[in-house]
Amino acid sequence: MPPKCLILGGTPRQVHEIQSRMGRLETADKQSVQIENEIQASIDQIFSRLERLEILSSKEPPNKRQNAKLRVDQLKYDVQHLQTALRNFQHRRHAREQQERQREELLSRTFTTNGTQKKILDIANMLGLSNTVMRLIEKRAFQDKYFMIGGMLLTCVVMFLVVQYLT
Repeated sequence: MPPKCLILGGTPRQVHEIQSRMGRLETADKQSVQIENEIQASIDQIFSRLERLEILSSKEPPNKRQNAKLRVDQLKYDVQHLQTALRNFQHRRHAREQQERQREELLSRTFTTNGTQKKILDIANMLGLSNTVMRLIEKRAFQDKYFMIGGMLLTCVVMFLVVQYLT
């Protein structure tokens, strides 16, 4: 039978290397996709080795078979956790990229009220309203805003007094 180190074939060392690459993946920005691909290739290679290790562990002598299967199962468990961690990282990276795209899209939009006011003035001029009438409308809208705020405050005060009086 092959010795134990030949059966494992450096797989635990590869798992450790993947774990260290996962740590570097968190800090890498531009190269993260390349590192992710390398990690995924290593994980796939380890999975294929683990399949072979399962076959080899079943050929071990009965007194060593249980221990060999246990080690292979532990390696499988570790590699599955690495695979999950990689998927989680990819999901977070994708979400972060999507947020950045949405942020850039929002920042590229122009939110100008002056442009809107100019369009309204142009439409009003086409309808035959003069600039003085438009200024009166704008002044009225400005005054209406203060009336609305005052009415809301007065309503709140009245509600507060009613609650105080009734309790």
